[in-house]
Amino acid sequence: MSEVTPRRLVEDDAAWDAFVAESAMPSYLQATAWAAIKQPNGWSSMRVAAAGPAGPVGAQLLVRRAPGIPWGLGYAPRGPVSASALDAGAVRAFTDRARAAARSRRLAAVRIEPEAPRGEGLEEALTANGWRPVPSVQQDATRIVDISVPEEEVWAQFHRKTRQSITKSERQGIRTVVDEDGSRVGDFYRIHVDSMERQGIMPRSEETFHEMWEHLAPRRMAHILFAESEETGEAVATLFLMSCGPRVMDVYGGTTAAGNATRANYLLKWDAIKRCRAWGYREYDLWGIPRAGIAQFKSGFGGREVYYVGGWELPVGRVGPTVLSGVQAAREWYRRLRGVRQLEHESGA
Repeated sequence: MSEVTPRRLVEDDAAWDAFVAESAMPSYLQATAWAAIKQPNGWSSMRVAAAGPAGPVGAQLLVRRAPGIPWGLGYAPRGPVSASALDAGAVRAFTDRARAAARSRRLAAVRIEPEAPRGEGLEEALTANGWRPVPSVQQDATRIVDISVPEEEVWAQFHRKTRQSITKSERQGIRTVVDEDGSRVGDFYRIHVDSMERQGIMPRSEETFHEMWEHLAPRRMAHILFAESEETGEAVATLFLMSCGPRVMDVYGGTTAAGNATRANYLLKWDAIKRCRAWGYREYDLWGIPRAGIAQFKSGFGGREVYYVGGWELPVGRVGPTVLSGVQAAREWYRRLRGVRQLEHESGA
């Protein structure tokens, strides 16, 4: 990774994006494109960077201010990031800088969700520097498949029943295609929203996916794939992949009833993995293992389970965090009253 200063990471969008892509924990949620996607929803953004003992460490914060109070919240999904694993020195440097930046921007608290494994000492370092654990917004567990190895090695780690389902889907005349220009975002959304509603989960709006494509696709950070019936041409399964650096994330998708009957989601996942290898990615992140059925499906594709340290919050001052916590509790109560169910694999705030 080229030498960059914390000041340059804060001021230079291109330098920041390169830093994130080349970091030990690359995530589209820390890319400047994601901040642009969130802006129409009322989020502004800022970057915090510090000089750690082993090099720069920083995070892009999404900032939200509740109406009627002077304090805001800074949230770093999948941040902070650094060139190497986060250690006590990096945490200390980042905390000092984050606290100072939060005070200057009147943030009552800063929340982070580092992409760092549990049980390796980071929790103790965070606690020692004033952070406290909070519920995660992002998935705090996932399954990552190494796709840098030869294709036959990737295939060999699949469960026998997964390979059988892929073969069955091929025999039943399912083919896969890529939407190269985003003209089929609407087709993706129809399958996605139908699949989510059948599970009782509230999806994002269609406009959000158009925003994702608009900002991520020009950077080669978004890919849409479909599984279709060769006989009818009907799309029966779909994936919306997002990437950063060498990693691609399998975040959104959906399968129709016909797709379930033909195991189209198995074939589509396998084809997505093969295409991502050809495109130069080295890791395929299956993005969460939220419940038993989905966890079993994803485990069929091999890879390793990873458990992250989860969400952490740094209170800044005394009055602001108390008021903000009250506002958030009231908002959560209102959501429960309306019966709104969170999207289980929601990405971003």
